[in-house]
Amino acid sequence: MKKIAILGSTGSIGTQTLTVVENNRDIQVTALAAGSNIRLLEGQIRKFHPDIACVYDEERARELKIAVADLPVKITSGMDGLIETAAGSEAEVVVTAVVGMIGIRPTIAAMKAGKDIALANKETLVTAGHLIMPLAEKCGVRILPVDSEHSAIFQCQKGEAHNRIQRILLTASGGPFRGFTREQLAGIRPEDALKHPNWSMGKKVTIDSSTMVNKGLEVMEARWLFDVAIDQIEVVIQPQSVIHSMVEFEDGAMIAQLGTPDMKLPIQYALYYPERRFLPGDRLDFAKLRTITFEAPDLNTFHGLKLALRAGKRGGTLPTVFNAANEYAVARFLDGRISYLTITDMIEMAMDHHVVSDDPTVEQILDAERETYELIESRWGDC
Repeated sequence: MKKIAILGSTGSIGTQTLTVVENNRDIQVTALAAGSNIRLLEGQIRKFHPDIACVYDEERARELKIAVADLPVKITSGMDGLIETAAGSEAEVVVTAVVGMIGIRPTIAAMKAGKDIALANKETLVTAGHLIMPLAEKCGVRILPVDSEHSAIFQCQKGEAHNRIQRILLTASGGPFRGFTREQLAGIRPEDALKHPNWSMGKKVTIDSSTMVNKGLEVMEARWLFDVAIDQIEVVIQPQSVIHSMVEFEDGAMIAQLGTPDMKLPIQYALYYPERRFLPGDRLDFAKLRTITFEAPDLNTFHGLKLALRAGKRGGTLPTVFNAANEYAVARFLDGRISYLTITDMIEMAMDHHVVSDDPTVEQILDAERETYELIESRWGDC
């Protein structure tokens, strides 16, 4: 019986992970964690019977504790509770599906406790990859990618351990605004940006996909996961979302991983690696698909990707600033407080004003995040 913990169990990746659990009979959920959605979390607790559950919001945690008083489950809250949930349960694998830099400390705690990480929290590697990857090696734990693109690259590398990667082709759908000009993007509303053509994701990730900021974060994540330079990663628009990424080796051979756009596949692969199991769902029908097309990304229109590449190449605390500014901006866009194009304006302003620290500690990373929020608040606080 495989034992897992899920951080971010009420989000898109978390709920799909629980669907994978339901489809199999040999996974036990020992721990769950969520931000504030206690109604859904209570239902998950009653269905999967974890030993411990965390609600980051302390007031909501108190409400949940009352609601599940009839069950033998420990309820925790805040960062301390999140760390205890990640490191203190009997889980062998921790699925890190929380959104944002909140995932760094519990991920580190879980690794130090000897647990493998099924990584869906890309911000952990974007901001702290220089700390996370050496720690994984030191602790003897595996980091198993859950993002569809990184899972694809991971799968393409199987059997190629001694062969050098020449290039990674990281695919992107192009989002709902593929082919738009900046003028057309000026009036985009949240409800427009939340209509992704192929994938079902949480709100923040869906907005990031529409701006192509998400692809920039994935480039930075891939840099650490696969030990390559930023210049070895090429973003390719593949609108049908059936090629999830490709790897080119130094002899020119290229290996791709294909499948329907279903996040349960990379989730299940991470949980059972290296075993493959039957997964219910649609299969690719090439007779119906007929064509697979490719385009280069428009870095001038989708300025967020260009800024991400700049942050990734510079490194240090600049990726943290990029990520923090984007988190701040997306939250305000979803609240209707800023325009769509202001998202990348905020990111660029924050990056331009930041003095980069090289090889930062966790504390310096979190300080850079806080300072970025304060800077943007001082400039756009009335928005």
